[in-house]
Amino acid sequence: MLEPNSSIDRRFPVMRRAALLACTAASLLAGCAAAPRAADAVSARMVSAARGPIEVLESGPRDGEPVLLIPSLGRGAEDFDDLAGRLARAGYRVIRPQPRGIGRSAAWQGEPTLVEIAEDAMAALTDIRPPRRVVVVGHAFGNRVARMIATREPARVRALVLLAAGGKVRMAPDVERALVRSFDLTLPEEERMRSVALAFFAPGNDASVWRDGWFKSVAEVQIAATERTPVDSWWAASDVPVLVVQPMQDVLAPAENAEKLRKEGGDRVRVAYVDRAGHALLPEQPDAVASNILAYLRGLPK
Repeated sequence: MLEPNSSIDRRFPVMRRAALLACTAASLLAGCAAAPRAADAVSARMVSAARGPIEVLESGPRDGEPVLLIPSLGRGAEDFDDLAGRLARAGYRVIRPQPRGIGRSAAWQGEPTLVEIAEDAMAALTDIRPPRRVVVVGHAFGNRVARMIATREPARVRALVLLAAGGKVRMAPDVERALVRSFDLTLPEEERMRSVALAFFAPGNDASVWRDGWFKSVAEVQIAATERTPVDSWWAASDVPVLVVQPMQDVLAPAENAEKLRKEGGDRVRVAYVDRAGHALLPEQPDAVASNILAYLRGLPK
């Protein structure tokens, strides 16, 4: 087992809604300029891909540097809500394809490998004109997809950010059992959440923030895809610059994975360790995750 074209405003703050209503009323009398769109407002669009349509969430300025976010095993793009908002407010164009089988993304047909999953993720970039290099952020399982993208299309990738980067150093058997049980929605809720806490969260952190958002059938496809794909076909991520944001209490993807990649990758690989965080990472230490990523992006050569 492993660690695992219409726009719709998803967030519309009260003050902006009131301003827009006031503007609409005023326009009946004297005309009024449209209320500005918030920097972190989220829109959703459908993308045609070779294996069926994919739902893509977007935020930030359309002319911003593109950042592609790929979520964890059997989980959706919503896991990135907080990080996506911070990146958008910093001026980046944030692109979040929903994994197949989640949201409006069509489910997989057949038996994909990580190659096909990587191609799916890249399909979310088809409307970037002219084509631009992209930063790919992969969380947990998504780190494998990110590295496969860099392996197959290094010229398209400006850099990778890997959040909890496993792949070679295996988890302990009890952690593997907890991972599997986290997706078993037939278990009593308290029992299942103990597994979520053990597998994904540092001791003392609140696992209830990940009570929902588990897609077992999606995870099964992703696990099978990984098992059909040799690790060495994606592990090195070509010669692309890499930042690993490594949770120090990650029992699913132990920190030895990050250190191994750093030693093999040399100066192009940096590792930032985050304390009091497990494999979930994003809800556990959102400030540390965002600050490390933004600092890294600002330091990248143009």
